[in-house]
Amino acid sequence: MSTEQNVVERLRAAGCVFAEDEAALLIAAASGPELEAMVVRRVGGEPLEYVLGWAEFCGLRVAVESGVFVPRRRTEFLVERALELAAPDGVIVELCCGTAAVGAALLKARPDCDLHVVDIDPVAVGCARRNVEPAGGHVYEGDLYTPLPASLRGRTDLLVANAPYVPTQAIALMPPEARLYEARVALDGGADGLDIQRRVAAEAAEWLAPGGHLLIETSARQAPQTAGALEDAGLTARTAHSDEVDGTVVRGTRTRR
Repeated sequence: MSTEQNVVERLRAAGCVFAEDEAALLIAAASGPELEAMVVRRVGGEPLEYVLGWAEFCGLRVAVESGVFVPRRRTEFLVERALELAAPDGVIVELCCGTAAVGAALLKARPDCDLHVVDIDPVAVGCARRNVEPAGGHVYEGDLYTPLPASLRGRTDLLVANAPYVPTQAIALMPPEARLYEARVALDGGADGLDIQRRVAAEAAEWLAPGGHLLIETSARQAPQTAGALEDAGLTARTAHSDEVDGTVVRGTRTRR
């Protein structure tokens, strides 16, 4: 039996739906004892992205470390919506950035933008530094707006956030790769899932430039409540949904005054 066949069969037996694709990635990444160690980790249930050390997002290989939120394909819809609004040289802030996958994708498409990303998890911040600092992005560790430079207040053209929005009680129902391996701080959005979204919305108008936008990823079910939080914060809200990736984004716009 070839190495590839052996790895595929072991992955398939462990319940990996895309065993062939995963085997190809693992074999391309390592051989011998190192490959064996990686296969053991994956067969044991560890997310493939942690085993590889990267996740694919918007055509990029984004550095990912154990415990950090793994970028989802549905979040590519957030990037698409952001790019419709992002000026080439605008100021962009990503809150709750995790690996800063969204920021990295925006910086690739708008290399002259002034990008700032923030996360409260120091491990995620380490990944974010690897993903955006080489291209000129700025990374901060702290709670939401707190660590941002005061000079950005009232000058931010685009705020983006994939803030945690899983209701606390629903975390137990998530796939094991998420609930067992990703940090709870990256998942838990409070009783109804909207606690952090409300905090993001509440201060957004202070940081946005006139006519600036806040984009928040949410679920289709929670979208009306997310939009309500943005309206309560004085922003004009609009919701968009992608059936292709099951992504939902609510946009809040600061009026020009």
